[in-house]
Amino acid sequence: MPTRRHPTAVPKPPKRPANALALAVLGLLLERPMHPHAMAGALRERGMERAFKLTTGSLYDTVRALARDGWIEADGTEQVGNRPARTVYRHTHAGRDGFTDWLDELIREPSPEYPRFLSAVGYLGALGRVRAAEALRERATALRERIAEGAEVHRAAREEHHAPRLFVIEAEYAAAMARAELAWVEGTADEIERGTLTWPEGTDVE
Repeated sequence: MPTRRHPTAVPKPPKRPANALALAVLGLLLERPMHPHAMAGALRERGMERAFKLTTGSLYDTVRALARDGWIEADGTEQVGNRPARTVYRHTHAGRDGFTDWLDELIREPSPEYPRFLSAVGYLGALGRVRAAEALRERATALRERIAEGAEVHRAAREEHHAPRLFVIEAEYAAAMARAELAWVEGTADEIERGTLTWPEGTDVE
C-alpha cells in the first residue's frame, strides 16, 4: 500500500500583543539583539516614553510575554564589569515575520482611536464661553511645551546619540500631530473669544 502523506503543518503566527510597548521592543530588535536594560535606554533616548508607559516593570513584563508567545528568544547573555549577566534577546523567525506583517497592517489601515480629548471636546459647550476658552488656552500652553520638549529630545537623539532619522521618525509625526492640534485649539479659542462660535441659547453658563 502506498504510504499516506500528511500535509506539513504551517506554524501559526505568534499571538499579537495588546500594548504599544511590545511593538516598540520588536522594532528595536530589528536593529540588533538587545537586553532589556539596553532597550530601555534606547527608548528613552528617542523620547518614546511619551507614547506609552515605560517602567522597568512594564518593560520586563513585555519582554517575558513576547518570549513566552514566541515572538523573541534568548540569544546568550552580556556582562559588563561586575554587573549581573543580562539576557540578550532576538527575534524568532516567526516573530520577525509576524512583526513585519503586523506593522504593515498598522501603517496601511487607519483604525479608530479614541483619545480622551476627542470624547471631551464634544461637550465643550457645557463649560460656557469663558471657561471653555480658558481651558483651551491652558491646553495650548501645554501643547507648546510638549512640542518644545519633543524637539529637544529629537535633536539630542539625532546629534548626541547619532540615531538615523528613520529610527526617530515617529517623533516627527508626533510633532506634526501636536502642531495640528495646537492650531485647532487656538483657532477655536479665538472663535469663542470673538463670539463667532455660537452657543445655543440657554446652554451658556458662566
